[in-house]
Amino acid sequence: MTAGPTLLVLEGDGIGPEIVAASRTVLAAADAAFGLGLRMEAAEIGFAALRAAGTTLPDRGLEAARAADGIVLGPVSHNDYPPAAEGGLNPSGVLRKRLDLWANIRPAATPPGRGAARGGKPFDLVILRENTEGFYADRNMAEGAGEFLPDPDMALALRKITRRACRRIALAAFDLAARRPARRVTAVHKANVLRLSDGLFLQETRAAARAHPGIAYDEVLVDAMAAHLVRDPARYDVIVTTNMFGDILSDLAAELAGGLGLGASLNAGDTQAMAQAQHGSAPDIAGNGRANPAALIASSAMLLEWLGARRGDDALTRAGRAVSAALDAALADPATRTPDLGGTATTAAAARAVARRVTELAAPDAQTGRV
Repeated sequence: MTAGPTLLVLEGDGIGPEIVAASRTVLAAADAAFGLGLRMEAAEIGFAALRAAGTTLPDRGLEAARAADGIVLGPVSHNDYPPAAEGGLNPSGVLRKRLDLWANIRPAATPPGRGAARGGKPFDLVILRENTEGFYADRNMAEGAGEFLPDPDMALALRKITRRACRRIALAAFDLAARRPARRVTAVHKANVLRLSDGLFLQETRAAARAHPGIAYDEVLVDAMAAHLVRDPARYDVIVTTNMFGDILSDLAAELAGGLGLGASLNAGDTQAMAQAQHGSAPDIAGNGRANPAALIASSAMLLEWLGARRGDDALTRAGRAVSAALDAALADPATRTPDLGGTATTAAAARAVARRVTELAAPDAQTGRV
């Protein structure tokens, strides 16, 4: 087996260790079935790292992330961390910024085998969100944070929007739409109020639209988009927007697609990508085997496909698709769903069911060269 990509595995907090272990089970099955040569390494983050090293993201973890081809990040309880000055860094935000993982890609689609979508129409959309600036205070300054407290009764926050960041997320949206059947991009903004910053964003999405005349393009205000997604998600294909708007809308889309427990997410840059579930660390159910690993497994499948495309490795691409197909099959069977989806499977059992299906899918692949 030839050496494949190196994946850094970061467990995180709460249910993180359980769903990361589940994802590793599936990745190991894909590795064995498709001959990927994956090298999986681990580093400590979150509360465990804070206790051991005085920070939730030690320097050795950050350096390991820089050296890896891809990262699998478990959820973190960053809202419960101490201030940054006391070691309470948000690993997710720091990694996105330091590694320049500028595109957050969040698909949402009608769940297989579990009823019709809202309005009886199936949907399949992707939200592309700029990932390194915007209103998020940990991502919009070279040093320090973008929030200020001039006096105890007044808080100020900055929003950073750059032409470069807008241009690359806009072009990524059109490139993605060109590979999808509907071939449509919708830019979501609030330029009627945020005239300069969202105005800059729209300048770049319109320029990308002119450069891709074969892709349909429209624009929707963010408040209207929330209503439209609830009413008729099937009308949308690729949605591109700024950081905070995309964060909110992607959670809404995930709920329409079956819940945050299914919400996959990939943070991608030019040379690296990080798989990360949309949901949080759920400490109230940690350790009892009830956590749903589907979102992180789906995110890991996205990571394999991204690595396959970047490295020109067809085996990685096929493995990612096999993991996605195996997960869909497992979710369609009540016996292999976790309790949040009306099933009885434990976290580990759900992962084993997906891993088993990955192996089965690879059998015809070994003969035909395709899943």
